[in-house]
Amino acid sequence: MQLIVSVGLILAIVLWGVLSPASLGSVFDTLLAVITRDFGWLYLWVVLGLVVMALVLAFSRYGDLKLGGEDEEPEFSLGSWFAMLFAAGMGIGLVFWGVAEPISHYGNPPPGIAPQTPEAANAAMRYSFFHWGLHPWAVYSVVALAIAFFQFRKGGSAQVSTAIESLPWGFARHLGPLVNVLAVIATAFGVAASLGMGALQINSGLAALAGVPVGPAWQVGIIAVTTVLFVGSSVSGVGRGIKWLSNANLLLAALLALTLFVLGPTVAIIDTFTTTLGSYVSEFVRMSLRMTPFRDSGWVGGWTIFYWAWWVSWSPFVGLFIARVSRGRSVREFVLGTVLAPTLAGFLWFSVFGGTALTLEVMRGVPLSEAVNADVSTALFAMFEALPLGGVMSVAATVLVVVFFVTSGDSATLVLSMMSTGGDENPRARVKLIWGALISGIAISLLLAGGLKAVQTATIVFAVPFAVVIVLMAVALWRGVRDDWAEENRRERALRRRMREMVEPPQGGDGKRGP
Repeated sequence: MQLIVSVGLILAIVLWGVLSPASLGSVFDTLLAVITRDFGWLYLWVVLGLVVMALVLAFSRYGDLKLGGEDEEPEFSLGSWFAMLFAAGMGIGLVFWGVAEPISHYGNPPPGIAPQTPEAANAAMRYSFFHWGLHPWAVYSVVALAIAFFQFRKGGSAQVSTAIESLPWGFARHLGPLVNVLAVIATAFGVAASLGMGALQINSGLAALAGVPVGPAWQVGIIAVTTVLFVGSSVSGVGRGIKWLSNANLLLAALLALTLFVLGPTVAIIDTFTTTLGSYVSEFVRMSLRMTPFRDSGWVGGWTIFYWAWWVSWSPFVGLFIARVSRGRSVREFVLGTVLAPTLAGFLWFSVFGGTALTLEVMRGVPLSEAVNADVSTALFAMFEALPLGGVMSVAATVLVVVFFVTSGDSATLVLSMMSTGGDENPRARVKLIWGALISGIAISLLLAGGLKAVQTATIVFAVPFAVVIVLMAVALWRGVRDDWAEENRRERALRRRMREMVEPPQGGDGKRGP
């Protein structure tokens, strides 16, 4: 039933986008404006609360709880686990925005900062850290931890609704089907938007390398070819295709960043990382709760609120995938691996790519702002043109985007198949083929209809109810870990008491030991 309802709603929206893209765009743009204006504060408070909760769980007594049996070992090595969760969570976005976002903020900084000044450059890096740091990964982590906790410790199914249905309130038990359908729709459209974005950047990379034209025909061909690759990877299983591609992804990304670090302005990159990390920590609370009530500015809504809604809308997909590959890990290891480690990796990535781009723009006069204003997807390749071995790095970056494209697609296909089959961890190949074809069809049809922006906006609109769903999941998770820790503590005390009684038998009534 969930599969039929979800597919039906998705096809209805796709047809709307194809037949009347202007109408679809207008409706969702209106809804987006209302959401960012009237519910921006909700996103800020909810996401900051998730950051605090994730860190408390990691460093509290609850961190010792294991996601599974006490003697259960993780299915994947630490390196493969991190590679898979990083590729699914943000890989393609970091490549796309690593240069474009800092340059965008430099030309259009937060309110109160003059554009194209040293202050604007510092703010550009600080907000890039902020938008891709602790906050998004905390959203993913809490959602994934809630699913994994109730699935592996309580025997629940691999669905978003599992945690909510554990709450003692009557209405929570009836929300399951609705929550799961919304999760499928948000995931399908979020992945389609990501695939469209990836196709645009691959097309730009091929244009820079081989002079191919930039246009819908090539972009549709790119989506078609990569769909075959990611469906094949997904059908082969998590332990083979997805794991191997994710490992290759992480290695290639690290080599590209290291090459740029060595060939680029190395000292400036180190200085950028150091300064930005300091300002990020010192401005953390102010940025986390920043609105602009006395300014006529859409900057916070257009960037921070948009990002927070985007991460919320992606949380069912990324959360289910991370939960799927995390059995056997402790709560502390889980949070450190899904929040702190990828945050640090993101900071290093933006320091290398964003720091290099800003140095070229500010100190050497390379017109990267013009490239960003003309076409955001070309920013990375415009930067490479100004550096030694730029052609080689452009090839590597294009391959990296392709591999990230495939890993995002195959993990999304797996998760959608799990969601639409009642939480089956190993869904049939036929179901994976259906979802692979469907999400590529969404991306192609809306790309041809000029509706990529509309589908991105639709994803944000679907995030509104998920902000409330995530709050319920967080409450359920906190109750669950609290009760389980108390129960384990009682069992340990009882075990220690029995062991003492075995070593020291009780004394008889006359003060002597009994027989």
